[in-house]
Amino acid sequence: MAPERLYLFDTTLRDGAQTNGVDFTLSDKLTIAKMLDDLGIDYVEGGYPGANPTDTQLFAEDRNLGATFTAFGMTRRPGRSTSNDPGLAALLEAKADAICFVAKSWDYHVRVALETTPEENLASIRDSVGAAVATGREVLLDCEHFFDGYKANPQFALACAKAAYDQGARWIVLCDTNGGALPHEVETVVGEVIKLIPGDHVGIHAHNDTEQAVANSLAAVRAGARQIQGTLNGLGERCGNANLVSIIPTLKLKPDFADRFEIGVSDAQLKSLAHASHTLDEMLNRAPNRHAPYVGESAFATKAGIHASAIMKDPATYEHVSPDRVGNRRKLLVSDQAGKSNVLAELERIGLKVDKDDARIMQLLDVVKEREAIGYAYEAADASFELLARRVLGKVPNYFDVEKFDVNIEQRDNAVGQRVTVSLAVVKVKVDGETLISAAEGIGPVNALDLALRKDLGKYQGYINGLELTDYRVRILNGGTEAVTRVLIESQDESGERWTTVGVSPNIIDASFQALMDSIVYKLVRSGAPA
Repeated sequence: MAPERLYLFDTTLRDGAQTNGVDFTLSDKLTIAKMLDDLGIDYVEGGYPGANPTDTQLFAEDRNLGATFTAFGMTRRPGRSTSNDPGLAALLEAKADAICFVAKSWDYHVRVALETTPEENLASIRDSVGAAVATGREVLLDCEHFFDGYKANPQFALACAKAAYDQGARWIVLCDTNGGALPHEVETVVGEVIKLIPGDHVGIHAHNDTEQAVANSLAAVRAGARQIQGTLNGLGERCGNANLVSIIPTLKLKPDFADRFEIGVSDAQLKSLAHASHTLDEMLNRAPNRHAPYVGESAFATKAGIHASAIMKDPATYEHVSPDRVGNRRKLLVSDQAGKSNVLAELERIGLKVDKDDARIMQLLDVVKEREAIGYAYEAADASFELLARRVLGKVPNYFDVEKFDVNIEQRDNAVGQRVTVSLAVVKVKVDGETLISAAEGIGPVNALDLALRKDLGKYQGYINGLELTDYRVRILNGGTEAVTRVLIESQDESGERWTTVGVSPNIIDASFQALMDSIVYKLVRSGAPA
């Protein structure tokens, strides 16, 4: 039997834009839409034309996407005709492949929010869908609050869905708008809907307020729905929407779904999933969720030594899927809980060939445990571990020496009379016997130190021009005025490669400097810079 087709509908640019702190520019929307298209998403919902200048401009021109580019908006307002509703007119005029209407399907909302009658609500659905179908566009109806509405008045909720379907809507999407439905409830309700509307015309739009949006989406598919709506990384208002980054690999890699269904995402496109997830976070200036399923940095990370030993024999002992299938990689963490297997596996990953009986392996493990006892955390700082390993094995060139650095903080009036605090750092380095002195101002002491350190490294400057600090995290390891500080710095280069380094000291500037130095040296090592 041929597999059934499941369709993926991404609403990152519309529902995801309602996330607290997220504000997409037109350029952002175009970039993300192209990324979603490249991933193999069937429908990309771009926004609400007429609601704001960005979305209006977005739908004023063609995007040349393979995905069905979709405009979102409300059905006609109560008391207006389809020819006398500016919002509906903006939707019909938008350059969109499809139109997704949203309409109330809970009689409580019809009475309280819309202040109209059930009959007028149904008429609005019929009129709006009919008008859009007449333009030749594919039409969807988001049945807002469907599951709450069904519990309160199943006849009315079903009548709303059926009204749109009878008028020619391609998809009737059942929305758990408040995010309070549970998987067994979703499965039961969807099962009732497909008695009236064929399942290949039914979609699910789940919110994550009970952290079950992914489970609810899969439950709807089991019950017969054939379209899933969601967002990249689960963006969305309140607690977010169903996370397509978790749903896609589940549909592709879990036999219960993979054997029954096919989606538009190919095996090759699936390998770009982690990159797409991280790219969106980077655009939003957010650190990626390290513990995200499938794509997170810790999704395939193993810390316990006995687990690492088993993984080296057969990865399936502790991995539910192969990480490379989603563009991720296996990490056998080196920490004070690690064993020899973890160290050997990590050395193999970074390309350091060492005999398993080499005495330096246990020496390296002892150094790791000693340093972690005073606050270092190598499981979270892969680059610093690699440098430590290379130093124990005698494989890190001495590129340059920092003879001195100085950081000062000054509060003063600026040119317009405003009181500002400015940090100034001066760094003195020696490269090939030549002394170089650099100074830089920054918005804080670490920023100033970072800028000064990377300002002039002589013959190595070309290797670090694309280096940038992308995340900075500080943790106080004990209390009191002599508290030890751990600093983790995440860096990125021009190729998009990311790495993390660590520094520990009672002085936060010193700890930061250690992590900055490791980051630069790591970049030089990975770039093959000559000594």
